Amino acid sequence: MCGIVGYTGSNPELTALDVVLGGLRRLEYRGYDSAGVALHTPDGLVMVKRSGKLARLTEALEDAPLPHSVTGIGHTRWATHGGPTDDNAHPHIGTGGDVAVVHNGIIENFAELKAELIEQGVEFASQTDTEVAAHLLARAYAAEGDLAEAMCSVARRL
Repeated sequence: MCGIVGYTGSNPELTALDVVLGGLRRLEYRGYDSAGVALHTPDGLVMVKRSGKLARLTEALEDAPLPHSVTGIGHTRWATHGGPTDDNAHPHIGTGGDVAVVHNGIIENFAELKAELIEQGVEFASQTDTEVAAHLLARAYAAEGDLAEAMCSVARRL
């Protein structure tokens, strides 16, 4: 079963990564096949995700530490679209790298939306329905400039 953890704060001594990983550890009992994190840093979004248990993600983060951040999201995934691979793990970053998305559930019309995006030249890195939402949100955010409005317009299409 999927789980989502998010954090944003202003305490420079408390990192988003520590909070998000702590939350993901508390969700491990639910069962999952992959895990990942995305952090907002001064240099943009950074992301690490791995298939398998959370230990694989934490090993990857130890091998290549991420920069300090006070805003981040994390996800444990149970596959519904696409197998348990690193590419299919969440989060997914939309075209342009400005938004990261995690999602629980199934987007029923994702195939139709994905076909539309592919026709417009979007390249996909996964087989998930969530990556469709990430690309749609990135496009809407770029066009509208307001993340909340962009999310509302995308949600109406999903």
